[in-house]
Amino acid sequence: MPRTNDDEASVASRRHAAGADSAPGLLLTVLGEFLLPSGGAALTAAFIDVLGRLGVEEKAARQALMRTAADGLLHARRVGRRTLWRLTAKGEQFLSEGAERIYGFQASQAGWDGRWLIVLARAPQTDRAARHVLRTRMMWAGFGSPAPGVWISTHVDRAKEAERVLHEAGLDDGQIFLAEHHAGGPLDAMVRQAWDLDALEEGYEQFLAEYSGDGSGDAMVRTVQLVHAWRRFPRVDPALPTTLLPARWSGVRAAELFTRRRAQWHAAAQAEWRQQASGD
Repeated sequence: MPRTNDDEASVASRRHAAGADSAPGLLLTVLGEFLLPSGGAALTAAFIDVLGRLGVEEKAARQALMRTAADGLLHARRVGRRTLWRLTAKGEQFLSEGAERIYGFQASQAGWDGRWLIVLARAPQTDRAARHVLRTRMMWAGFGSPAPGVWISTHVDRAKEAERVLHEAGLDDGQIFLAEHHAGGPLDAMVRQAWDLDALEEGYEQFLAEYSGDGSGDAMVRTVQLVHAWRRFPRVDPALPTTLLPARWSGVRAAELFTRRRAQWHAAAQAEWRQQASGD
């Protein structure tokens, strides 16, 4: 059984599964992009405004705030007739870990030494919760599964992260190994069994098509849309070394475009957020 008392595991699984255009998912992006780096608080109206410009109705925006507070990520404080929202310590940790993975993601791995991190773990077929935690958290950690009960990654420095996932899923009897490929056929077949590279390529091409224009428009809205669209890739792309990727992998170009566009809109978006957050 997964360790349901471990709040971080359950919250992480729900947040990772948030729909692309869901109010809670968009709110999480706003929190990570604006509230986290500011280190301050923001009025309810600021969230309603930016989410409204993204197509979220006011009722749904308020419900998203309450749900996120119930998850322990936000704290509300009344100031007269208004409410200020601030990240809790748990919220700061959760978003900081996500921000490190999202903003530092480059869609490929440099300097691979040829070693693999291998995890042997299988949740019982009848334990849907454990299976969900294992699948979502292992994918977020960059693992793929070429066969039932087998998870692989080229990121050998993530053994501790894999150990935490096994603990969260209640699979402490799982095994973790470091290995090298000594003999056999090309690795391409195993890689494609573990990850759907064609679907990833298609997703990157769509991202490139969406954000390769002139970059004009509402800086705050475009920033949230950009980061929200990008944050799905670290969940599904293992950032393989170039030797294991198709030629002209579009993920590299998409990562460069993400960095460029975010830098282009960053100053204007942050300035508007500061104004909105304080109600000026």
